[in-house]
Amino acid sequence: MTTEPDTARRTGAYRAHGNEPALFEHAFHRGAPVMLTGPTGCGKTRFVEHMAATLRRPLVTVSCHDDLTSSDLVGRFMVTGGDVVWTDGPLTRAVKAGAICYLDEVVEARHDSLAVLHSLTDHRRTLYLDRAGEIVTAPDTFMLVCSYNPAYRGSLKELKPSFRQRFVTLAMTYLPPAAEAETVATETGVPLAVAQRLVRCANAVRAADRAFHFEPPSTRVLVTAAHLIVSGATEFEAAEACVLAPLSTDGAITDGLREIAAAALRSADAPAIS
Repeated sequence: MTTEPDTARRTGAYRAHGNEPALFEHAFHRGAPVMLTGPTGCGKTRFVEHMAATLRRPLVTVSCHDDLTSSDLVGRFMVTGGDVVWTDGPLTRAVKAGAICYLDEVVEARHDSLAVLHSLTDHRRTLYLDRAGEIVTAPDTFMLVCSYNPAYRGSLKELKPSFRQRFVTLAMTYLPPAAEAETVATETGVPLAVAQRLVRCANAVRAADRAFHFEPPSTRVLVTAAHLIVSGATEFEAAEACVLAPLSTDGAITDGLREIAAAALRSADAPAIS
């Protein structure tokens, strides 16, 4: 569920979508929490890792889910060596360490679990541990960051407006095609021409999303597809396995998407496929 404090040693490459690095840094210095929104796989987590490294802060990541309780976040009493002792949760550890605490896909958490964040996201910047009888004031270096995909159709959950308005919201999306292709090529070592065809394929499928209503293919899956190509798979095999197959189990939809992808990979203005 969590990643312990880490000085973001595995940031990898991050290519800015716009002015989000500067806005994030302004929020950090003003003690404001940040909400990242955008489609799955567009680089939200990579961005947080990059900013943690830039700001030289430890990073604690919590992957949210519908069984996540407030005790999972702040801590609980546990029996250790015959004694009952309080054990801090990841949020409490992050506050005490002055770290960046990242709640990934926060929309998946129960609303009652998120109530514990209220006192950290306003002028108080304080965490109240009622069960432990402790009050923890966040140092200036602590920052709360959340993310979620507002367009995710597989979930009926939504964040309350009163909760969203506590955050500086940075809307993220996929990179422009040329930049996305360069990123895929840089990450994997695949030739740029191949990366461009993969991006062209993904964008064709993303456009079809308006008709078929599925979660569009992310930059992350293009990177995976490119790794398969580098390992010896053909472009069609990689696109089928990584881009198309995960989108739908409906054979008719998959066949339609396969035609769209094939047309994109073979488009007249594209370099010949090896």
